[in-house]
Amino acid sequence: MRDLYALPKAHLHLHLTGSMRPDTLAEWAARDGLRLPAPMPADQVHGWADFQDRYDTARAVVRSAPDIARLVREAAETDAADGAGWLELQVDPTSYAARLGSAEAVLEAVLAGVSEAPIPVGVVIAASWGADPGHAERLARLAAATPGVVGFGLSNDERLGKVGDFAAACRIAADAGLRIVPHAGFYEPAAHVRDCVEVLGAHRVGHAVTAATCADTLAVLAERRVAVELCPTSYPPLGVAWDLFALLDAGVPVALGTDDPLLFEVGLAGEYQIARDLGCDDVTLAQLARDSIVHSAAPGEVRQVLLEGVDAWLSEG
Repeated sequence: MRDLYALPKAHLHLHLTGSMRPDTLAEWAARDGLRLPAPMPADQVHGWADFQDRYDTARAVVRSAPDIARLVREAAETDAADGAGWLELQVDPTSYAARLGSAEAVLEAVLAGVSEAPIPVGVVIAASWGADPGHAERLARLAAATPGVVGFGLSNDERLGKVGDFAAACRIAADAGLRIVPHAGFYEPAAHVRDCVEVLGAHRVGHAVTAATCADTLAVLAERRVAVELCPTSYPPLGVAWDLFALLDAGVPVALGTDDPLLFEVGLAGEYQIARDLGCDDVTLAQLARDSIVHSAAPGEVRQVLLEGVDAWLSEG
């Protein structure tokens, strides 16, 4: 059986706070006398508010620019050990701005961590679905003006906002050559996913699990080659149904991600193991890896090396 850690891959769906190592979390919580968030076991169903409370508790231990830079470096180190040769790390810089003085200072700390990472890292700046559209536009301009930023996304609970309200922000980012990568179709129906493609111009969609229930939406994703960033361990704890094979059978590109491994307790290679356990053979697993690479914002030379590595992995044994 081929080693999934040795399969070259790109990681396209990882949040900065959620990437934190448990031992780093424990170290920083002890340093500042803060409480630790509980994990989210897959055999229990939690509401979004429960998840958000855990996430905010983890975010509270990050206190300085060196902390943020270390988070980025450690996320890349962890992914490199799981076989990733490219990472796109998502961050809302305003979530740490009060501590560092500005969103620009947060982004500077993130990029300092990128410079220390063992694999190439692209930054995705994300606004919240619950944010004012003007706020999202300001973040889009910051993303557009910052070298090292490769994408603009919308995260948090998609029920908090309306798709059309963020069209201007996404245009700003797209006009600067950035990938548009909103979360969609986690709780909202398949039409939400389709709207993100047709209204926002999404290049990839985070989660998009409800797309599996609608043949028309699947067709849009497949025809336009819009990749779905699927994070298998995120769904059982939140009681969300998901269907990898409905996406694959419809010809939709799928890139596996971890979302928030701090809370869901599975790394990137582990997500591929879940796909294997569901019945994916090595040819399919290699295709998932290829999709993650092809639909990334990685430079051409990085993509070529990784794709050649996937071919080599599949030819072994």
